[in-house]
Amino acid sequence: MAMEFGTLLRQLRHNRGMTQETLAERAGVGVRTVRGLETGERADPRVATVRLLADALGLRPAEREELLAAAVRRTGPGDRPDGPAGHVESAAGQPGSAWYEPLAEVAELLAQSVTTRWQREEEHRQVHDPYPLPVRWRPVPEELTDHWANILRLPAGSAHGPLDLSGRLDEIVGVYRRIPSGRLVVLGRSGSGKTILTVRFVLDRLKSRALTETVPVIFSIGSWDPSALTFRDWLAAQLTRDHPGLTAPGPGGSPLAAALVESGWVLPVLDGFDEIADGLRRPALEALNATTLPLLLTSRPAEYAAAVAETDVLTSAAAVELTDLTLDDLADYLPRSTRKARGADPGGTAWDPVLAALRERPDSRACADLAAVLTTPLMVTIARAVYSDTPGHDPASLLDTRRFDGPGQLEEHFLDNFVTAAYRPRPEHLPRSGPRPDIDPERARYWLGHLADHLTRLGTPDLEWWRLGSGLRRRTRALVTALVAATAVCLTMGLVIGTAGASVGAFTGSWHNVAIQFVNVATAGLFTGLALGTAYWFMFAAKDTAVPPSGTRVRVFGGARRAGRSIPSRLMIGLACGVSYGFGYGFVWGMLNCFLLRIGFPEFLDIGFRDGLLFGVVFALGAGPAFGLQAFLETPLDVQSAVNPVGLLRTNRRTITAQFLLWTPAFGLLVGSGALVMMRPMSVVLGPISWELSSLVQVGVTSGLGGVLSYVFAFTAFGQWVVFSRVWLPLTGRLPWHVVAFLEDAYRRGVLRQAGAVYQFRHGRLQEHLARTHRAPGAPRRPTGPGGAAPTR
Repeated sequence: MAMEFGTLLRQLRHNRGMTQETLAERAGVGVRTVRGLETGERADPRVATVRLLADALGLRPAEREELLAAAVRRTGPGDRPDGPAGHVESAAGQPGSAWYEPLAEVAELLAQSVTTRWQREEEHRQVHDPYPLPVRWRPVPEELTDHWANILRLPAGSAHGPLDLSGRLDEIVGVYRRIPSGRLVVLGRSGSGKTILTVRFVLDRLKSRALTETVPVIFSIGSWDPSALTFRDWLAAQLTRDHPGLTAPGPGGSPLAAALVESGWVLPVLDGFDEIADGLRRPALEALNATTLPLLLTSRPAEYAAAVAETDVLTSAAAVELTDLTLDDLADYLPRSTRKARGADPGGTAWDPVLAALRERPDSRACADLAAVLTTPLMVTIARAVYSDTPGHDPASLLDTRRFDGPGQLEEHFLDNFVTAAYRPRPEHLPRSGPRPDIDPERARYWLGHLADHLTRLGTPDLEWWRLGSGLRRRTRALVTALVAATAVCLTMGLVIGTAGASVGAFTGSWHNVAIQFVNVATAGLFTGLALGTAYWFMFAAKDTAVPPSGTRVRVFGGARRAGRSIPSRLMIGLACGVSYGFGYGFVWGMLNCFLLRIGFPEFLDIGFRDGLLFGVVFALGAGPAFGLQAFLETPLDVQSAVNPVGLLRTNRRTITAQFLLWTPAFGLLVGSGALVMMRPMSVVLGPISWELSSLVQVGVTSGLGGVLSYVFAFTAFGQWVVFSRVWLPLTGRLPWHVVAFLEDAYRRGVLRQAGAVYQFRHGRLQEHLARTHRAPGAPRRPTGPGGAAPTR
C-alpha cells in the first residue's frame, strides 16, 4: 500500500514536469518529505500534507480524490485532516522519525494537563448548574470570510458554495472538523459566550482526540504584541509560562514548547482578538495570515471588522457569529437557577413575574430595556448571581424605569452589584480552606479596582503574580529593589558582626572599632544597593519588564539535569560579577578606612586599589563556582507542573528556598576559603595582608547570607513578589497583606478565573468597569485600618 501512494505521487509529478525540489517548494514542504513519500520511507502522510501536494500539482478533482484515497488507505482510519504538522511538514511531525516519538509523548502529557485544567475551570464556573446556557451561531457576512475555494483547499479553477456552519455549543467540534483549512473565526459581542465556547471546544476535542492529533490549547491573544514577538515565538512563550516543564531541551536542542509549536502538535485556540491593544490588531492579523497554522480565533465583531478593513480577512478562515439568547432561553434557565417560592405556589420563583411581563408587554420601555440586557450569557449569569443567589433581592425591581434609565444603567447596576453579591457573608465552609474569609465589599472593590487598573495600564487581561509590581513607576521599582537589597545586606552584616563582636568583647570601650564596623556595614549596604539597583534598572526596569518565573528546580540526588553547556557560561558570569562587585566594594571600603584613619592622598589611592583587587579576586572565586554549581544542580520542571497561579508560585518558592539553602553556604564557604587561599599569593603582589580566622569566617557568613538574600530579592520572580506584593503594595494600601489568600478567595467567589498560570477577571467587561470606577474622581479611597488588611473571622 505504501508504494501505491508513492508510485501515484511520482507519476503525477512526472506528468506535470516537476522535479521533487519544485514540488516541495510549491507545496511548502521539505524535499526530504517528498522524496520519502515517493520511496515509501515515510509511511504515514498527513491528509493535510497530501492536500498541499495536490494543490501544488494542480490536480483535477478526479486525480485529487484518487491521491487522497491512496493516502487514506495507507494511513488508516485513525488519521485526521488536522493532525500534527499538517500545515508545514517537518521531521518532527513524521512517524518513524527520531523526533516524532518523544514529541508525541510530550503532546500526550500536555493534552492530559490541558484536560484537567479546563475541566476544573468549567466546574468552578458552574457552567453545568443547572445546565449550560445555549450558545448558538450563524454565518457572518461574506466580506468577513475568505474565498470558499481557499477555505475548502480546492485547486485552481474549482468553485464551491459556502458550507453550512450553523450549530450550537455541543456541535462546535463537528463544525470545526468540516472546515478543511482548519481555520475558524468566532465573532460575538461582549459577554456572548465566546470563552465558554472555546473551553467546550477544547474539552470535546480532547475527549475524541487520537494520539496523532494536535492538542488544542487556549491562549489569551490579548497579551500578544506582534511588533515584539513573532506568532510562533509568542505561542512558545505562553506555553512555557503555563507549563514551565516545556522549557526543557527538546529535539535539536530547542525548548520543548518551541518544538511542539514548530512541528504542529499544538492547535492554537486564540481567545480575545479584540483585547489586543489599539493599533496592534492590523499587524496581528497580518502576522496570523503569514502562517498556515490551523487555529480558532474569537473576537468581538466590530474590532475584527475594523482590522479586516485595514488589511484582509484571516486567510483560509471561515467565520460564524454568536446569536443572542431568546426569551424562551431565559424562561427555561432563570427559574431553574433560583429556589422555589414559599406559600401558595411552591413551584413559582421570583423570576416568574418578570418573565411574564417580558412576554406580555415586550414593547414597554422597562421590558424592552431589560430584554436588551439579558441577551448575553454574561449578563444572565451576573443577574443570577445578584438576584437568584442573593437572598432578599427581588428581580421585579429591574422593571423600575425611574431607577434605571435605559439598558446602560441596567448593565452598570449588574456590574456594580456583582462584587457586592460575591462578597456577601456566607456560612459555608470550603474544602481544605476552613471558613470563607468575611471581606468587606468596599475593601474588596478597591483592591479589585487596583488590580483591574493595573491590567488596563499594562494592556493585558492576564493577572500574573510576578508582574504585580510592574504597575509602579520604573524608578520606584528600581529604588525599592535597591533599598531592599541594601537593607538585607546591612541587617545581615550588622547581626553577624554584632553577634561576633559581643561574644568576644570586641566593642567594649572601643568606639573606633564600632565606627569602623559601622562604616563597613554602611559601605556594603550602600554599594550593594547601588550595584543591584543599577543592574536591575538596565535588566528589567528600563525595559519595563518583570523578572520571569523560574522554569527549573534544584535536584541534588538523581534525576536528569539541564545540558552541561550552561555551566561554563554561568561560571563566566559569576566570575565577572564577582570581580566587578568585589573591586568596587573593596575600593570604596579602602578609601573610607583611609578617611577615618586620616591617611594621605597617595596612600589613599594605593590602599583603595589594593583592597579592590583583593576583594575582586575573593568574590570572583566565590561567585564563579557558586553560579556554576547552581547551573549544574538545576533540572527542568515536569511538563504537568504549575497548572495554576498558586501552583507556579509555590513551585518558585520551593526552587528559591532550595537555591538559598544550597547557595548560601556554598557562596559563603567559597568566599571565606578563597580569601584564605589567596592571602599568601596576594601578599606577594599587594604587600603584607593579615586576616584573622574570625575575620575570614565573618566575611564568608556575611557574604553568603547577605549576598544571596539580596540577589534573591532583586533577580528572582519570587523575591520580587515578596518585595512588592507582600511588602510594598500592602504597605501603601493598594493590596491586602495576604495577597494570595485574597486572589484565591476572589477566584472561588467567581470574580476571577484561572487561565493557566495566571488569573483573569471573570470577563473583560467586568475588568473595564472596575478599572473605570477605580479611576473615577469620586471612587472610594484606600481602605483604612490596620495595614489595610481585610478583616477575617
